[in-house]
Amino acid sequence: MNAMNQSLYIEPLTPEAFSAYGDIIDASGEPTSMINNGMCARYNNRARLDFDSSGQAGISIFEGQPYSLPHTVSLVERHPLGSQAFIPMSNAPFLVVVASDNEGTPTAPKAFLTQRQQGVNIHRNVWHGVLTPLHTAARFAVIDWIGERVNLEEFVFHNPWVVELHA
Repeated sequence: MNAMNQSLYIEPLTPEAFSAYGDIIDASGEPTSMINNGMCARYNNRARLDFDSSGQAGISIFEGQPYSLPHTVSLVERHPLGSQAFIPMSNAPFLVVVASDNEGTPTAPKAFLTQRQQGVNIHRNVWHGVLTPLHTAARFAVIDWIGERVNLEEFVFHNPWVVELHA
């Protein structure tokens, strides 16, 4: 590892650990209700979508190329006009890097690894890394703000962070 890089270790993705950055989208716990004559479990309202009224919610498909660990994080981004939900369309886990904001600059990031069939909704204005599927290419349904205004801010770390599995 380059002497200028900073280490970042993957933490378990739990609702408590991730709540400052977004929501976990999964079907854990008891279903909210049973629908369709009892043949379908509904897990209701798994994410808080938050969109500026100058645009609308849109559903897009992203195809991400695979990364491997250790993974260098030099670029993070955020979206001031809306939250951004990533729902995997495969069983492949993906890396989620997030950071709080300090007057327009991201703080030290945190890294989380999703489990199979688990997605995330990143809240509006939360710094996050790029879409990072691990080991295999992956397809995602992405729900985010669509409109005419610019909804992307980027930040490059002068000293990149290197995500490692364990300390």
